[in-house]
Amino acid sequence: MDNPFFKYRNENPPKKGSLLISEPHLPDNNFERSVILLCEHSEEGSFGFVLNKAADMSLSSIMSNAQGLDFPVGVGGPVERNTLHFLHRNNADLEMSTPITESIYWGGDYDQVTEKLRFGDSSEKDFLFFVGYSGWSAGQLDEEIEHNSWIVFPKATEQLVFNTRKNILWKEVLSQMGGRFSIYANYPSDPRLN
Repeated sequence: MDNPFFKYRNENPPKKGSLLISEPHLPDNNFERSVILLCEHSEEGSFGFVLNKAADMSLSSIMSNAQGLDFPVGVGGPVERNTLHFLHRNNADLEMSTPITESIYWGGDYDQVTEKLRFGDSSEKDFLFFVGYSGWSAGQLDEEIEHNSWIVFPKATEQLVFNTRKNILWKEVLSQMGGRFSIYANYPSDPRLN
């Protein structure tokens, strides 16, 4: 029997700029109730950043030239947690940055970023900083989607990525998808509590 859930997923293949929403009961603590902005998806592999997992640190605590910039840092994923990454908007002129959508960018010159933030040329609300990232080898993400680990939201928006409170992001994305996905948004974290 054809499962409409699988059919829906096939209509939204993962691609750069998609959001990956973990299934309600994904048994992996790294990705439980997570939303990931997919920054690359190709035959060679995929990578992105978890948008709604906080790290217990600030930018100034991990960057020597960021003193006074006590911005929160998120956990981008379980890979290379000793690396720092960032997403941004309203800074298309930032050197070495890569567009993910028309208005969301990844990376750039760290010195330029700290200077912009320190002197008020840019706002904290236009940046998200992460330690580590989420990565998949060739074909791995497609296989995980096929095995119901991820729901694909076709295109990230600035509103979702930068303006939605992180503690409600997972529910908000599922709610925006509507239909059965809005029902998933209300599943309890522990089904035994249902």
